[in-house]
Amino acid sequence: MATHANNGWSELTRARALRVAGVVIVLLGAAAALLPAGKTISSDMLGGLLIAAGLIETVAGSLRRGTRRFVMAAGVVTALAGVLFVMNPETHFFPRVWPIIGWLLIRSLILAAATVETGPSVRLWTAFSAGMDFLLAVLLIAGLSISTLVIAVFGPTRELIATFAWVLAASFAVNGLMLLQVAHCAEDSAD
Repeated sequence: MATHANNGWSELTRARALRVAGVVIVLLGAAAALLPAGKTISSDMLGGLLIAAGLIETVAGSLRRGTRRFVMAAGVVTALAGVLFVMNPETHFFPRVWPIIGWLLIRSLILAAATVETGPSVRLWTAFSAGMDFLLAVLLIAGLSISTLVIAVFGPTRELIATFAWVLAASFAVNGLMLLQVAHCAEDSAD
């Protein structure tokens, strides 16, 4: 007999909802990776991706057990970073890079703290997600922007959008994979 979460959902239903959230965030990451191929990409588009991923992560976090407050906080921080993009559509690299660096650093700290309360089966993916966000922030701080790779692959693209799109893609992909692992563990505990 499956146990029930605080919200009354069965373990199997919770696992399915977490799986859907993980798949949607991975798809948002794929969408972000495809953005540099477009000719005109506004910062509103990136803000929308951040807001969507943040809201999905917040809802998925509410379905988690021990790390609920950490994962929900990471989702809220992601959504707030998206709101910053939508509210202030600056297109210059340096004013826009600092909110992204801040988002990545805060998010990596929140997820690193979550590893303390995470079970062993999910701890690795949570640490990997925190590490990826920290690494991306360090790369942006060091000025080793991913846009160099994007320009080499896709040709001249607006540096700001290309860099942030790839940063979002990497962060979302790892976060979505973490949610898929959480869903797998929740499904195992339902059996």
